[in-house]
Amino acid sequence: NQSNKYIMTVKRRAHGRNKKGRGHVKRVRCVSTGKAIPKDKAIKRFVVRNIVDASSLRDIREASAYENYALPKLYIKMYYCVEAAVHQRIVRGRSKEGRKVREPPARFSGKKD
Repeated sequence: NQSNKYIMTVKRRAHGRNKKGRGHVKRVRCVSTGKAIPKDKAIKRFVVRNIVDASSLRDIREASAYENYALPKLYIKMYYCVEAAVHQRIVRGRSKEGRKVREPPARFSGKKD
């Protein structure tokens, strides 16, 4: 078969994207470098943290008029370009077999009882 002779190798099954028939995807800004990257290609992380740090939290709790007041949290969706995410070790380069694994890695549990 003549057409099957010159098939180029493909490193990733979806070419590093999650587009699938959309044609064009809006761009987002990388929080680290400011680079404009397609939203489907960006490495996305959802960060949930307290508005104040732990030491200030104790001072606020002691000064508060309410007893069990839950301080609001900060919810931020972070977009990273591939270079920044690899550099900051948010994602790692994987082996040829490792790239085929599609299930997410085991979740990190923060507190241990």
